[in-house]
This record gives sequence, C-alpha cells and structure tokens, in this order.
Amino acid sequence: MCHCNSTARRGMLMGLLSAAAAAIVCGAFAAPLAAEDTLTLYSGRSKSLVDPIIERFSKETGIKVAVKYGNTSQLSLALAQEGKRSPADVFWAQDAGALESLAKAKMFAELPKAFFEPVMENFKTADLTWVATSGRSRVLAYSTARVTKESLPKSVFDLTDAKWKGKIGWAPANASFQAFVTAMRSQHGEEKTLAWLKGMIANEPKSYPKNTPIVEALAAGEIDLGLPNHYYLLGMKKEKPDLPVGQTFFEKGDIGNLVFVAGAGVLASSSHPEAARKFVQYLLSEPAQQFFTTEVNEYPVVESIKPGSQLLDMAALKAAAPKVKLEDLADMAGTLKMLKGLGLI
Repeated sequence: MCHCNSTARRGMLMGLLSAAAAAIVCGAFAAPLAAEDTLTLYSGRSKSLVDPIIERFSKETGIKVAVKYGNTSQLSLALAQEGKRSPADVFWAQDAGALESLAKAKMFAELPKAFFEPVMENFKTADLTWVATSGRSRVLAYSTARVTKESLPKSVFDLTDAKWKGKIGWAPANASFQAFVTAMRSQHGEEKTLAWLKGMIANEPKSYPKNTPIVEALAAGEIDLGLPNHYYLLGMKKEKPDLPVGQTFFEKGDIGNLVFVAGAGVLASSSHPEAARKFVQYLLSEPAQQFFTTEVNEYPVVESIKPGSQLLDMAALKAAAPKVKLEDLADMAGTLKMLKGLGLI
C-alpha cells in the first residue's frame, strides 16, 4: 500500500531520521542475499511508509537489511509455499490475519516475553509468535463538498442502501479491507457477511487497488463515500490542508470501525535469528513508535507513547472500536475464498 510518495515528504522523513543509505532491495530480489551480515525482510508495509525506520535501524546497529516489498496476502502465501526454504528472516505484515495464519502453521519462532511487556493489553497477541508494531483503524471517508456529515450512514451495513448506489469506493484486493471482512465474518457470521458483500456489489461500488486512490477519488468528486484506513487522509492533508474530504467513525462498536495492527514475526527457519529479533524489538523502541504515530499517523502500541496530535486518545479509540481479538483475524484463507467466489479479487 502507498501512503504519500512525494519527493518533499520523503526528504522530510529522511532528514528527520538522519538515516544513512542501507542495503535495501525493492520488489523481487535483484541479486543473491546470502551475505552473513544481511537480514532479509519480507515487508507487506509499503516502502514509502517504513523505509526511513529500516534505514535508521541499519545505521544504529550495523545490520544490513534487504527488503522484499509486496502485498501482505501475497507475501504470506509465498512464505507458506517456500516453507523452511524461505530466505526470509522477518515478516512485517500490514495486518494480523496474515500473521495469525502463519503462526498457526508454525512458521514463526517464539519471541522473548520481554518484547510484549510494554505493549498495550488490547494489542497483545494470544501467544508469543509475533508482536504488534502499530495500530490502524478503519473509517468512513466522505466528500465534504457532496455529502453532509448528518446524512452519513450510521453503520457499515447501511452502505447497501440504494441511495448510495454508484457513490462508494472500496479496495477489495487490499490487505486491510480483507482483514475487515475477516473480522466481520468472525463477529457477524458467514451468512451476514456474504449478504453484505452481495448488497455492496449490487450497489455498484467503484473498486480501487488500494486506499490512497479512494481518498483521491473523493477529493476529485468521483465518489461520495469510501472505506480506507484512517491515516491516508491525515497524511494527504499535511500537503493539502484544504482537501475536500473528511472522515469519521460509524456508531460505537460497529465492525466498520475495526482497529487492527501491523505486526512482525521472526521466521522459525531464519538464518539470522539474533539479528531478526533485534529488528523486531527495534520496531517497539521509542524512536520507532514515535515515528509511526507522528509521521505515519498510526497508533502506537507501546503504553508509554502518546498518539500523535491528529489522532484520538486511546480511550476514545477503544470506545469506538468493535471488540475483535487479533486471533479472530486468522482465517484469511476463508476471506480470500469468499472474495474470489464473488469475483472481487
């Protein structure tokens, strides 16, 4: 997924972090990565979001990081297929579903208990195989030029109302959307989730490859409503404060307000387990957590770090969110099967 790719923003982040160039490879590996001092990271987090913190880690530890960037679901499937032959040392995923599915397949090594001690209770995993690194929430985004806040739907299930036909944007291929559907299946069951998806299809929503184009489409007047994560609009408004887009939660506890996490685990087959653990632990450090919440506009998962100024306090976020456990997001395969069956991916 993309966040904000402008040269100016990248320069700001790199200046902020004072990062030296690290050995990072994007996409498919262009050269062998077998050097003993190189950590191999599979990242479902996009380069524009996390490259600066990876480079800072390399500068501070001397550990080189070679990164394979990609869609979280696709990387998860690749890891499952590669098994013990995978070159990956760490998997940093966009959502808990992919991590939980790999954890159930015994793909991760157990992490030290100390890693989890500073993590807030609602972001802790059921076991010690992976750890949350930052929190995100699903929101309802809307065109402030075309829709009044008073007319917005109160629940995500209201989006199937015919009055929104042709006016909604979503991203079914996106990992965050798939985590949301998995949560809906867990909380409301297969039948209601399938009915909602069919109702949405009947309402002729516009499909986008990821979240950023949804916000751009709202600003351009292509659609009235969208279902992105909360931080995309916040990042875009740093450069365009007058962007005619707003965002809000549905009513308290609605599944459309899902709060979920990005997270990381060390592969059981890792050739560099000590370096891999250092990297995961670094993602929970104060510099990394401050970076996530002030620059990426995500929620910190460490108790001692306060959310950035544009974010809700943790009590308000908890009140809005549905009660969904991270382990309830494990059945990513079931969600992908449902979405494929409907022709959405």
